Amino acid sequence: MNSHETTGPLFTDPDPDSARAFFRTKRVALQEKVMSVSEAVGLFVTDDAYVASGGFGTNRIATAALHEVVRQGRKGLGFAGHTTTHDFQILCGGHMHGHKTIERLDAAYIIGLEARGLSPHARRVVESGDIEICEWSNFALAARFRAAAAGLSFVPVRSLLGTETLTRSGAQVISCPFTGKPTPVVPALYPDVAFIHVHESDVYGNARIQGITVADTDVARAAKHVILTTERIISSDVIRESPERTVIPSLCVDAVCEVPYGSYPGNMAGCYYSDEVHLREWLTVERDLAAHETFMRKLILDTRDFNEYLDVSGARGRLPELEALEMGT
Repeated sequence: MNSHETTGPLFTDPDPDSARAFFRTKRVALQEKVMSVSEAVGLFVTDDAYVASGGFGTNRIATAALHEVVRQGRKGLGFAGHTTTHDFQILCGGHMHGHKTIERLDAAYIIGLEARGLSPHARRVVESGDIEICEWSNFALAARFRAAAAGLSFVPVRSLLGTETLTRSGAQVISCPFTGKPTPVVPALYPDVAFIHVHESDVYGNARIQGITVADTDVARAAKHVILTTERIISSDVIRESPERTVIPSLCVDAVCEVPYGSYPGNMAGCYYSDEVHLREWLTVERDLAAHETFMRKLILDTRDFNEYLDVSGARGRLPELEALEMGT
C-alpha cells in the first residue's frame, strides 16, 4: 500500500445531484409537523436507513428519538459516529439475541463516554465484528456534513494527511490544483434521517439552540429527513420577532416532537445538567450481559414512551436538582 492509499468503505452516495433529486420532492411550504416521537420514527426511520445523531457527547442529544429507534426494533442501520457517546450506547443496547440495530458505522468517537469511562456493551458490540466500520476524525465527519450542506461531493481536509486515520478512512488524496501538493478530500455525507434536539421550535420546525450548535446546522441541511425533538414549542410570532436566532429553518424539518427533558440523561445548556448517577448506572449494568438486557427491557423496550422512561428510571426525582446544577443555584 502506498502512503496515500485508503481502505475504508463508503456507506452513502456522495453525489449531490442524487441528493438534489430527492430534495426536489421534499415539501418546503409552511405546514404543521407536530407529532409524537413514535409517529416520527415510524414514518421516517426504516430498516437499513443511514442515520445521524445531533449534539456532542452527552450534550443536547436526541435521547427520546434514539430510544424509540430501539423500542421499535429498527435493524441494519448505518450510523454517523460524530462524537457519539450515550447516543451510540443507546443504539448498541438494541443489539441482543442476534438483532443488529447498527450494521454500518462511520466512526470518529464512539464507545467512550469521555471522562466517565468506556461503555462495556458498545465495546462488546464493536468487537463482535457485527458492524462494518470506516474511520474518520471528528473534524473529517463534520466536514462531510458541511460538504453535503453546501451541495458538494467532497471538501478538502488537510489535517488527515500523515495520519493512520487517513489510511482507514474512505477519503481520497488528490493533487491540489493550485499548489500541486497532495491534499486529502472527504466525501459528502447525506444521511437518510437525522435526530436533532433543540431548545425551542415552532410547529413548522423553525428551531433555536442555546449554546454551541456543533455540526447540527450542517447535519440538518445534509439529511434527507430531520426528526426534531424540542424542549418546548413556541409561537411562530415569537420566532419572527428574532429571526436571527433560528439556526435550523422549517424547510429542513419533517417532524416536530415536543419532548421536555428530551436530552436526559445528557446535558441541555441552560436547562438541566447531565445525570451522572444514571449514566454511571448504564456503565455499571452493562458489565453483565444478562443484567444489561434486563435493564434495557425495563427502561426502554417495556416502556410506552420517553415520559414513562423518565418515571421508571427515577429521573423525575432528580430533575429539579439537575436544573439547579445547570443554573448554578
